Amino acid sequence: MKTKYEELGFRCGLEIHQQLEGKKLFCNCATLNSDKEADTKIERKLRAVAGETGVVDIAAEYEMTKNKKFFYQSNSCDTCLVEYDEEPPHMLNKTALETALKVSLLLNAAIVDEIQIMRKTVIDGSNVSGFQRTALVAMSGFVETSHGRIEIPTICLEEESAQKLDEGKDFVRYKLDRLGIPLLEIATSPDIKSPEEAKEVAAHIGMVLRSVENVKRGLGTIRQDVNVSIKDTGRVEIKGFQDLRSIPKVIEYEITRQLEIAKKGQKLTNEVRKAEPDFTTSYLRPIPSAARMYPETDVLPTTIKKDYVVKLKKSLPKLKSEKLGDFSLKYNISKEHAKELIDNSDFEYLQGKFSGKDVSVIIRMLLNTPNEIKSKLNSKDFEEILNYYFDGKIAKEAMAHLLESKSKGEKIDLSRFEGVSDDNLETEIKKIIEEKPNLNASAYMGLAMAKFRGKADGKKIMELVKKHSK
Repeated sequence: MKTKYEELGFRCGLEIHQQLEGKKLFCNCATLNSDKEADTKIERKLRAVAGETGVVDIAAEYEMTKNKKFFYQSNSCDTCLVEYDEEPPHMLNKTALETALKVSLLLNAAIVDEIQIMRKTVIDGSNVSGFQRTALVAMSGFVETSHGRIEIPTICLEEESAQKLDEGKDFVRYKLDRLGIPLLEIATSPDIKSPEEAKEVAAHIGMVLRSVENVKRGLGTIRQDVNVSIKDTGRVEIKGFQDLRSIPKVIEYEITRQLEIAKKGQKLTNEVRKAEPDFTTSYLRPIPSAARMYPETDVLPTTIKKDYVVKLKKSLPKLKSEKLGDFSLKYNISKEHAKELIDNSDFEYLQGKFSGKDVSVIIRMLLNTPNEIKSKLNSKDFEEILNYYFDGKIAKEAMAHLLESKSKGEKIDLSRFEGVSDDNLETEIKKIIEEKPNLNASAYMGLAMAKFRGKADGKKIMELVKKHSK
């Protein structure tokens, strides 16, 4: 039976975290995410301190009871003394701030008059200082969904945390290249009415973010946290979603879990849980309270003038959703393909290089190449393989094999994929059928593909097999 979320008192809100490109938020280090070997290492222990209200945050207190050591390492190409908390933060990154303000305006939010940096206590080791710097930049935004308007009460600009490498019973090891990257935090109201609407809201906000320059792209640069509850239960914050498609499934699991707890007469407390790959959730820690916030004294406030906001409004980029039609017409491709390719710089480069050629070949190559292969290739690699195909040196089926070879750094050997003429192909297929009579078409297709994969068009092979196996 379908869950009736309204009757359950279902409440759901999102927190979207998006990394920005360029320099870090409080120093001049680049946002490289370097994979170079570490040349700096330190060890720390952290303790919780009272927030602005004079109370120690419950989540920070919980982490401190673990009494863990924290080991930090990095390469000096993308870290400095600021990340190690051995030097005061520099002035707020103005480029990152401008990007945050543009996103805020595209989300219909009101920009604040002054940016005041706050410290948010975090002692799980993900910030060397024991706190994360964050600033409110806009309020009272909204997005429209197919079910109505969802409010966006706050948009903040803050520091990204360090990346966890491994941990043991009494220690955690972190890599600091990610620490300090500018991070946008966009929080919605808890008025999302269903798991599917949560996915729709996340997709819309993601589209807005992709419409703005200086926003990072790629795996791990955007994260979604989901807050859910039902009537008479505590709030649960779920972290670690793998992708948008997993949001409804994890929410459905979590609501079922909460209902089972309620049926047993047990009390559900406010807590943070992790979204697991199998769409279940697991306990992480208590939900932090307001007691963990206090003012940053090392960074001056930034005044936002009204004429500056007016200027930004006049220069806002067109949303990706509005650009899809233009992109589709420009390249004469379907809107479905346009949606997949509008952010793909390789497509525009290759379309320019092979203007007048069959664009469907380029589209299939880019969309069908697995991400683990695609991530190791650049535009020139794709161009090289397309040149072989359009020059008639290889069959279409050889392209995937050659791209895989390029991704492994192997030398390209075109002789392995030398094309077969139509006459020779037909002769060879007739020979296969004559040598093994009385097999079905599928069996002959398998034998032919094993011999001619990468050398002849699969569709043509199928036509010839059907023709001669009757």
